[in-house]
Amino acid sequence: MKDMIMDIMKLATGLLASKLGADNDAIGSVMQSLLGEGDKADVGSLLSGLKEKGLGDVAESWLGDGENAEISADQLKDVLGGEKVAEAAAKLGTDEGSLLESLKDAIPQMVDKSSSGGSLLDSIGGLGALGGIAKKFL
Repeated sequence: MKDMIMDIMKLATGLLASKLGADNDAIGSVMQSLLGEGDKADVGSLLSGLKEKGLGDVAESWLGDGENAEISADQLKDVLGGEKVAEAAAKLGTDEGSLLESLKDAIPQMVDKSSSGGSLLDSIGGLGALGGIAKKFL
């Protein structure tokens, strides 16, 4: 499980770095602050946050093999937290809008690629079991 989590974080870092043209180390630090702690991606918390904000259908689409539903920059900022997004943008020397535009493409791809066939969702007991699931990803 730990290797999968590290791979998820590397995938997210690579996707975001390619979109922003930033240094992988800086992007890695930002991704850790937005999606987890250390080398641990807290995908469960992210998906739970989506569900809490009424975006459960979006989370389900990212976990399945079909088309990923879009998320707006404002919705993503709401899920991640405005203060965290502002801090992340400042660390990368970019504006929040550019960061959010990149994240709204990179994060769904990260979740999708880490859950082919919905295996991530199945392993945590389905979308309904996401409340408090973050500890499974630590």
